[in-house]
Amino acid sequence: MGSSKKELKRTLIAAVFSLAAIFAIFKITGEDVSTLFEANPVYIAAAMLFHVLFWIFWAFRLKFLVETFNGNVSFSNSFKITMSSMFFAAITPSSAGGEPVRAYLLSKNGMGIGRATAIILIERLLDSIFFVTSLAILLSLTEFSLKLGFRVGLAFFILLILFLVLLRELLKHPARVERALNFLEKRLSKRIYEKIEKEVWNFREALVDVLRTSKKRIAVMFALTSVLWLSEFLVPSFVLMAFGKEPNFLLSVTSQAIIVVISLLPLTPGSSGISEGSFFYLYSQFVRGSLASVVAGWRIITYLTNMLFGLIFSLKIKIND
Repeated sequence: MGSSKKELKRTLIAAVFSLAAIFAIFKITGEDVSTLFEANPVYIAAAMLFHVLFWIFWAFRLKFLVETFNGNVSFSNSFKITMSSMFFAAITPSSAGGEPVRAYLLSKNGMGIGRATAIILIERLLDSIFFVTSLAILLSLTEFSLKLGFRVGLAFFILLILFLVLLRELLKHPARVERALNFLEKRLSKRIYEKIEKEVWNFREALVDVLRTSKKRIAVMFALTSVLWLSEFLVPSFVLMAFGKEPNFLLSVTSQAIIVVISLLPLTPGSSGISEGSFFYLYSQFVRGSLASVVAGWRIITYLTNMLFGLIFSLKIKIND
């Protein structure tokens, strides 16, 4: 792991995309970049605190899931894994690079690839259920950007159903999985096939373990998922207050849920440009005045810090290796 020339190049590209989008918004609104320095430092510190809580709760959830799968990881290592994966998520389209990194680093902490992959997929499943549920509730409460929110939510719901169908096939019909493995056996070397076969069944066994876990542990998983995302969703409200605007908590949280789902589109590294544009469009519907400084403050706190601190932890893990 670590920061190769290729990864540094991706980091630069992602940062350029994001900064270009921010400066474009400054240009469109006619707001001077110097207004960034007029932010109330107390509210900016509060916004950053909520983003740090997002990191912390994610690390707690990862640690909890590892323990649910009979693994063992310290909070310190869980936090390092989380932050390192944040860096790779920030420089890859649809944040897709974060999951393989977490699975790889978990496997280095004594878990098999199959079980590590199962943990990452459970994370995604928990997030998906949270977003589908929260979008349905928030849109019904606010009716804000209802058409866009409904379309985004429906597309996400369909993908969630397809994901659940695939998991059901793996759990309920192992014979079909066996046939698929037999198909691979004829086309792969014995060593590679045996490794894949072992991890597929390890993955299935891990999913079975989750289904057998207590309702209390499942409730804790959903609670941690809700708290970590709500922490992140509160960041923009404090950034708004930092620039003398109303926090609009409910509308802001609704917008954040929509933006996160939109950002899953695999178009640019870390959804640079897409996230800033979506934020500007959605918040301009209920926030008075120029939004350029707000967009910049939000993106610096929630994205550029992920790249900066994620890179530091990635380098630290490489050095320790």
